[in-house]
Amino acid sequence: MDDPDPDHDGPTNPELAKPGAISDDQPNRQQSGPAVHLLAGNAIARHRQDAPDHHHYDGHDSFRSGAKKAVTNSSPQEFYTSAQWTADGTSLVASSSYNSISTFVLPSDLLDPSSQPRNLAPQSTVRLPEPTQTILPAPYFSLAEAATQTALVGCRDHPLQLYHLFPRDDAPAVPLASYKLIRHETEEFITPSSMLWESPGTHFLCGSANRLDYFDMSRHGSDGPLLTIPTIPSKRHISKGSGVGMKGTVSALAASPMDANGGSIVAAGMWTRWVGLYDLHRSEKVVANWTVSNTDDMDGAAEIGGQGIVQVRWSPCGRYLVVNERQSTGLLVYDIRGSGRLLSVLRGRDAATQQKLTCDVFQGNQYGDASFFEVWAGSKDGSVIVWEDVGTSFGVVEPTWQWKAHESPVGSTILHSSGSVAATCSGGWGAPSDGDIDDDFGEAKSLPNSQRVFDESGVKVWSIVS
Repeated sequence: MDDPDPDHDGPTNPELAKPGAISDDQPNRQQSGPAVHLLAGNAIARHRQDAPDHHHYDGHDSFRSGAKKAVTNSSPQEFYTSAQWTADGTSLVASSSYNSISTFVLPSDLLDPSSQPRNLAPQSTVRLPEPTQTILPAPYFSLAEAATQTALVGCRDHPLQLYHLFPRDDAPAVPLASYKLIRHETEEFITPSSMLWESPGTHFLCGSANRLDYFDMSRHGSDGPLLTIPTIPSKRHISKGSGVGMKGTVSALAASPMDANGGSIVAAGMWTRWVGLYDLHRSEKVVANWTVSNTDDMDGAAEIGGQGIVQVRWSPCGRYLVVNERQSTGLLVYDIRGSGRLLSVLRGRDAATQQKLTCDVFQGNQYGDASFFEVWAGSKDGSVIVWEDVGTSFGVVEPTWQWKAHESPVGSTILHSSGSVAATCSGGWGAPSDGDIDDDFGEAKSLPNSQRVFDESGVKVWSIVS
């Protein structure tokens, strides 16, 4: 995609169509999976003195000279950390390690046949005042209505803030609204580690150390949360840390699909490897909780490791809960509405890193059993792993198919609601290469940095052709 017209007042309205015949000589394909073709990409530029002048993104993590760049100039330490679809499926919202949010509006002819992948340029970039772990586009986002094009952000040492994703100029972004979340004993701001903002968008939920906070979107300014739910008894309670409640940081939140009565269950995952279920419309008390470290009743489950939950994800039918951990080689699937126990372990995905590598779920067979679904997850080595028919098997489940999407850890893998398009983003910190160490000792005569940013970091959009 070319750079947006600077005279254009707002983004155009792109609608994703059904897959077309994408002209690509080398589709990424493995096992019995569908053909995966790169449609568009954006890479963060790395300016190195010993590197050739690269010019064009060819869709296979390399560049061809002599064509227009599809890169975003940046700090040498910047990389993409996450990507999300907007509610209407027209745009991608990507966050970076350099405290910024970039919004990519996809073209309406994205799936038309093309001889090579397109350039994907951000329509806008919002600079944030401090680092953040939580960015949520509005659940009612519509490209046709400017008032809906917002995102909720939880920055360090700041109140929770609502930003417009398409500011009118390049001036520092000014929040549209603020929501105070403070620790009353010290009056310091609490930085949320997780947030949940579901349709219709009138309320949102934050997770932090030993607490959940429930906010009313209409009560911004000096007001705090409507409700604070401790995950453990009082800090002065004798039972703290003695098996009552869930002690630790709430690092992941997810709401199940609404049932026939409009009810939904919120799953909360902890750095301490606990999961709690809450029905906030009925009670402040936890409905159920358990530790994911207890997998003794399933052979092979303990072998995948895990050092803290980074994501919880409900299946489309609302029966199963997928638990995603850091420093793990698999995903855990629990049968919440059935047996209430661990159903399966999705093995074969290397996420042995402290970095947050998220997964997504999709109702694979639209005409079959609604309780069976797919799980898509990025890995540390740049691959995307897919497990199909999850929910049909008990025990350890191997991947159905996979493809090599990037050359660095895949922070986000997200499916479009159409099922014919997926997006990924990559980047992260890695150990220095032997060449970097030799250069540092040979020329600078100093110790190298213990970590460096991977050379490759980008956002890619793929077509999935069965």
